[in-house]
Amino acid sequence: MPFDGEHAGPPDDASVPGGGEEELAEARLGRVTIRQVAQLAGVSIATVSRVLNGRADVSADTRQVVERVARAQGYARRAPSRAVGRTGLVGITMPFAQPAYFATILAGAAEALYERDMRAVLCPTRHEHDREVSLLERLMHGQTDGALLVLPEESSSELRQLVGRDFRFVVIDPLHELEENIPTISAANASGANQATAHLIELGHRRIAVITGPPDGLASRRRLQGYHAALAASGVMPDPRLEVAEDFVVAAGVGGAEQLLGLPDPPTAIFCFNDSLAIGAMQAARARGLRVPEDLSIVGFDDTPEAVVAFPALTTVRQPLAEIGRMAVSLLARLLSEHVVEPLHVELATRLIVRASSAPPPR
Repeated sequence: MPFDGEHAGPPDDASVPGGGEEELAEARLGRVTIRQVAQLAGVSIATVSRVLNGRADVSADTRQVVERVARAQGYARRAPSRAVGRTGLVGITMPFAQPAYFATILAGAAEALYERDMRAVLCPTRHEHDREVSLLERLMHGQTDGALLVLPEESSSELRQLVGRDFRFVVIDPLHELEENIPTISAANASGANQATAHLIELGHRRIAVITGPPDGLASRRRLQGYHAALAASGVMPDPRLEVAEDFVVAAGVGGAEQLLGLPDPPTAIFCFNDSLAIGAMQAARARGLRVPEDLSIVGFDDTPEAVVAFPALTTVRQPLAEIGRMAVSLLARLLSEHVVEPLHVELATRLIVRASSAPPPR
């Protein structure tokens, strides 16, 4: 069923966080954004959208406040995005709606669609190629205006056929290397991995291991490139024994860390290619009686909510997951409006978040 994003964002009495790149672009043009109206009115974006769309499920007092702020700020509501023949629906295919990695991207995309008076049709694929192909066939035949494809299983040639059939879509976090004419949104994986590795080197670590994701995945390859680049820049020779490939789940982090910590000369730090792997590595370290970070530093990637509640709190690389979802919607909207979009491959910046799980190596 359609997912309208109303419950994906902050509650109605919450303030809205800072704007994304699209809001900044509009601000440069002197346009007031719906996010700014929400901030000034002290309500959620969803509430502002309901007021501006004339929905009845808003209290009279809240409606009055929002309308007063919108008038005072000169907010001009966008014209509805539905052209003749449009359904107002956008398909979102993703392996799962959970864990937090997928849920956060979905929340950002749903919020951005809601602002455009559009809705999402969620299509879980379970990483099954045939299931995904079948879902895309249904989405293309008049049920949706376009789609966001998160980690699609299709090859570049298969996706090229969708382009040839005039179906508008944007790939989020591509699983494979894709052709230039296939629009993609992803995080700067190599840069983020470089930051994480450089951080550990600056702390004094030299035996820095990595637990990667599946080795054929594009994100894993990019992160491994960033890791190798940081080692090379510091004159540290890579050791193949310190590189373990696993799936992106906690249990795989446990297994990968056990393998690394069982080496005759174990690492003093482990950089994991997502937060789930890092949490598993923490569990393996504790099972061996090792303290994090006194005996072993551990760094993750993603900055999911689990990174904050882990003990100790996890040093990790932040991907702007919600903003990736929002930017994908913005790019898709331009494609649907027949706007020329360059570049088609967009990378959003990543940032190292230093918490308590990294420290200098033991003497």
